[in-house]
Amino acid sequence: MLSTQNPDTRSSEVTYWFKAAEVSAFPEDGGACVKYQDQQIAVFNFTRRNEWYACQNMCPHKQQMILARGLVGDQCGEPKVACPFHKKTFSLITGENLNGECYEIQTYPVKVEDGFVYIGISE
Repeated sequence: MLSTQNPDTRSSEVTYWFKAAEVSAFPEDGGACVKYQDQQIAVFNFTRRNEWYACQNMCPHKQQMILARGLVGDQCGEPKVACPFHKKTFSLITGENLNGECYEIQTYPVKVEDGFVYIGISE
């Protein structure tokens, strides 16, 4: 089975697919943190949309490693994560801050194959 996140992702830029964990390691409609080298990456199983997303785990607002525990939802059809501390919201597709502030986050392509979640890394 192959399942990828929204087709707007930058899959063409991927040089390495990092095997993050089994699908069962991620809560439905929630996230978990994985580590790739020195990077913490938040991975979201957005079950309601049947999509997967990944982004940096650090919220740029207060420099805290917390986005994996954020609330997932959508804003006018745009999948988003809200920081659980100060409710700053970010697009899970582009990384743009949806509150109109200058903060952005890095997003990563995601694919699911044979029961495992892979994160696209560009090195």
